[in-house]
Amino acid sequence: MKIGIIGAGNIGGALTRRFTQLGHEVFVANSRGPDSLANLAKETGAKPVTVSQAARSGEVVIVTIPEAHIQDLPKDLFAGVPDDVVVVDTGNYYPQQRDGRIDGIEDGATESRWVGQRLGRPVVKAFNNIYAQHLQELGRPPKTPGRIALPVAGDNLKAKETVLRLVDQLGFDGVDAGGLDDSWRQQPGTPVYATDFDVTGVRRALADANRERKPEWRATGKSPGSFAQPA
Repeated sequence: MKIGIIGAGNIGGALTRRFTQLGHEVFVANSRGPDSLANLAKETGAKPVTVSQAARSGEVVIVTIPEAHIQDLPKDLFAGVPDDVVVVDTGNYYPQQRDGRIDGIEDGATESRWVGQRLGRPVVKAFNNIYAQHLQELGRPPKTPGRIALPVAGDNLKAKETVLRLVDQLGFDGVDAGGLDDSWRQQPGTPVYATDFDVTGVRRALADANRERKPEWRATGKSPGSFAQPA
């Protein structure tokens, strides 16, 4: 499969490494341009491209950049891209640590619903609740006891099935987490966030989630600070 990845940070780098190891053809981009990705390309065999090329190179396109930078992407990023191309959002909103205030999310939109609105494309929410190192290193064969499970939320069932298959290839059990408006159940501050639960644990954590965003995950008048010193 051809996979475009927009963002080469922790999650983007991990996915680039794993998908190339699995034999997928990966086109990776970041905000600094293809030349800055030479080392990752040499390591993995992925093709470094521009952001616009990444959006047009894959059957699946994964957007994995800081939430605040979604607004910096070209407005026509997905213009002309076929409707059957699956767009995946891995993002999390960190208002006090990195992103500052994003009004749409503060006003109640789920993170990925807001991202989809900015991109002008439906998205599938996945890969946001696991540490990048675990994503890269802790995949296991199917039916392995305690195999880590990952929630996947989205409105398009066919698109969601594609992502669930990729999750399985990466070595994790996929859990259908409902529609995109249900994706708040896997946002930061919820029971499933930054955990390595199995299928049973993920389903229980999703069910136990509280929709109200905790104060530590809302912007303040001083936001943003840093991960070391949230503001």
